[in-house]
Amino acid sequence: MQIARQVILAVLVAGLVACSWLAPLDSAATQQADAGLQRALLSFATARALNAAISVAQGTEIAVQPGGMGVVLSPGQVLDPVNDLVEQFSNVMLAASVAFGVQKMLISMAGYWLISLLLSGTAVCWAWFHFRQEALPGWLARTLVVLLMLRFAVPAVSIGSDLLFEKFLVADYDASQQVMSVAPAQVARLDAPQPLPAGEQGLLDRIKGWWGQDLEVKARFDALQQAAEQATEHIITLIVVFLLQTVVIPLLLLSGLYGLARAAFTVRRS
Repeated sequence: MQIARQVILAVLVAGLVACSWLAPLDSAATQQADAGLQRALLSFATARALNAAISVAQGTEIAVQPGGMGVVLSPGQVLDPVNDLVEQFSNVMLAASVAFGVQKMLISMAGYWLISLLLSGTAVCWAWFHFRQEALPGWLARTLVVLLMLRFAVPAVSIGSDLLFEKFLVADYDASQQVMSVAPAQVARLDAPQPLPAGEQGLLDRIKGWWGQDLEVKARFDALQQAAEQATEHIITLIVVFLLQTVVIPLLLLSGLYGLARAAFTVRRS
């Protein structure tokens, strides 16, 4: 049993050393970070486009003159709370884009040859103490754990978070992003109705015009309110998706990897 355990640990150490140089995870992790960066940039661009469309809609005024009494309405003001949320959403998407960019840089830095060299030497020293049944120095075990995290944590977390995204979050992301992509065009179509033409008009024509304009204003208010509610729901969904993929899931995976590394390599021998 002891011999089998030593063989397993020897294979594990040899595999870690080989992986530190061959970098089998780095390429896949970089691709996943690139994919996440593209999603975040797309959502950021959508947020900016929606913000611009809402700003235009907020500045649109409708002049209604029933019975000769002028009333100026601004239906776009219905979108004012949504516009605040969109600005916060764009900030979150910008932060998510930066997070994926930092992730790419850390993956590249983790593959630096000096880290692999230090990891290889520390792993060989750790195996030497283990196989000789000697007391394992605490500093050696801690150094090995730190080097393992530096070399493998970010690539492994990148791949793991993307796998969880594809399994649990991609459907919500696709649905919300699709709705948000067409939202700017929907808001832009809600322009102010054309004013009644000037000139000689009969009383009946004017009443019909005022009545039709009132109905159109109400329809635009309803459409804007519906667009605001729909956008709010999908904005929150996208914020949750990106927070999970860039903050919550990576922290959980990092914590799990660190605990696993400590449990595997900090056992003291007497």
